[in-house]
Amino acid sequence: MEIAWHGHSCFRLTERNAASIVTDPFDKNIGLAAPRLKADVVTISHDAPGHSNYDAIKGARTIIGPGEYEIGGAFITGVNASSTKSETDSETLLNTAYVITYESASVCHLGDISTIPSQTQIEALGTVDVLLVPVGGGKSLNAAQAAEIISLIEPSIVVPMHYRIGNIKVKLDPLSRFLKEMGLGKIDSESNLKVVKSNLPEETQVRVLEPKTG
Repeated sequence: MEIAWHGHSCFRLTERNAASIVTDPFDKNIGLAAPRLKADVVTISHDAPGHSNYDAIKGARTIIGPGEYEIGGAFITGVNASSTKSETDSETLLNTAYVITYESASVCHLGDISTIPSQTQIEALGTVDVLLVPVGGGKSLNAAQAAEIISLIEPSIVVPMHYRIGNIKVKLDPLSRFLKEMGLGKIDSESNLKVVKSNLPEETQVRVLEPKTG
């Protein structure tokens, strides 16, 4: 399996002889060039300009919300990861996390999750080889919350997303804050991440991808 990051929460996942998948495509209103990609499937965590520009992904089947799907050799499970804004504000922040399982590995995209998930939600995610996790704060997880979720899910590989890059207009923290929270220094970025289950690390590794936008 190969994973490419197109900025913010948008990734493209590909596997030989299986459906290609794009997650949370954004529109240009967030300050980045909107992705123009081809895929068989697009997953949407919630309806917001930074996460739901599915019209940019031509010809793709759109998946929005919890459920189980099998498409072209990819198994996709949408898990309700909604939460309330705070203890004093009962407004519901809708969000769906997706676990995408190919023959080579499983990937969990947490969407725009804003709070630490419950034990029930974590169990619903199952075994996660690669975790795509927001780390930049704003309406989503901050660095400390992201680190806590990582310790609960225990993935083999962590790829941070949803942090300050380029000309993005969304007020987000830089990647360095998350790396410091994880006890790490600067990490060299990679163009793409290739994942094979037989080569997964025994201890959790943080891998940083170069955004293919700006």
